[in-house]
Amino acid sequence: MTLRRGYALLAALVAIVVALSVGIVLLARTPASAVRSQLARPSAWIGTWAAAPAGAEPGTSRGFPGSTVRNIVHTSIGGTQARITLSNLYGARPLRITRATVGTIRVTFAGRMAVTIPAGRQTVSDPVRVRVAADSDLVVDVLTPGASGPVTYHPHTQQLSALVNGAGVQATPYWRYLTAVDVLTNRAEGTVIAFGDSITDGYQSTEGADRRWPDVLADRLDGRYGVVNAGIAGNRLLTEGRGGRSGRSGLARFDRDVLAHSGAKTVLVALGINDVLHGSDAASITAGLRELTARAHARGLRVVGATLTPFGGYARATARREAVREEVNGAIRAGKIFDSVVDFDRVVRDPYAPGRMLGRYDSGDHLHPGDAGYRAMGRAVSVAGL
Repeated sequence: MTLRRGYALLAALVAIVVALSVGIVLLARTPASAVRSQLARPSAWIGTWAAAPAGAEPGTSRGFPGSTVRNIVHTSIGGTQARITLSNLYGARPLRITRATVGTIRVTFAGRMAVTIPAGRQTVSDPVRVRVAADSDLVVDVLTPGASGPVTYHPHTQQLSALVNGAGVQATPYWRYLTAVDVLTNRAEGTVIAFGDSITDGYQSTEGADRRWPDVLADRLDGRYGVVNAGIAGNRLLTEGRGGRSGRSGLARFDRDVLAHSGAKTVLVALGINDVLHGSDAASITAGLRELTARAHARGLRVVGATLTPFGGYARATARREAVREEVNGAIRAGKIFDSVVDFDRVVRDPYAPGRMLGRYDSGDHLHPGDAGYRAMGRAVSVAGL
């Protein structure tokens, strides 16, 4: 080798070392989120929002002929495409939809602009190219031209949507027909499903402010997972509630409202308090929770379980029911039901009166937290445990 070639080779090696060093420094200074985007995983369908169908809306035997149902929902993650799930689960006749939009973009169903959903069924739209932003409100319109009731709905949304027809625009506190929005993304690792009752549903939180505990969790995850809410006010684990507004039992609806979600990875179970308040025993409740865990494991999902929050001072509270709650919580904390535990009870209870909620967390009815309580619960979930 000549001296000139030796110097050239040495210079080339030095240049490679310098380039590698600069690359390592830049990588070290690059935010983790940017690194993830640079090493992007394949795009997948992930749930960004959901609402479990709770029942047939009273007084809607004919549906809303000639009206547009305008659902306003809050996303957890963003994506480059979207698809929606529409439900006629509680309908008594076929549901005809002639126009549906996500934002302002028209949605099709198997390539067609209109779709008919049989009673007791649901349908998923074709993907639509629309950029969905994370942590933002999304408008989904559904036009029903003829009679098609009763309407499958979700009450206690803590969000105003609307009904649009010849009479104008009427505000409504319900979500109707729409039960899920999925987005196509290469950033999120999967979907976390919050499965519970009114406390998961965010009852008594500020309307329109998105302060339910699953919303707080979604903000903390910052796009790493989609978070969808499968809470229903009044829902029980073991039996169906009366009145047609609290959904099927947790055991009966688990496959539909958890396992069927796009990208499902982890389920956070916070269910059983209504069973306690309606007289169920601890052994039956813990057996039901174990069954949920087994069914989730069979589908490869991780299960995080929540302790039952205090209800001292609530109208249905008794010493016997408090003893059942404590027994259920003891079994949950023992670690033999779920993969991991979030101790919501310990987070919101009054340390000087453990059977009651701390005053600053209590919405005032002694059962449901207010905004501050939901914020504390959302912050208590271990992100690493998901």
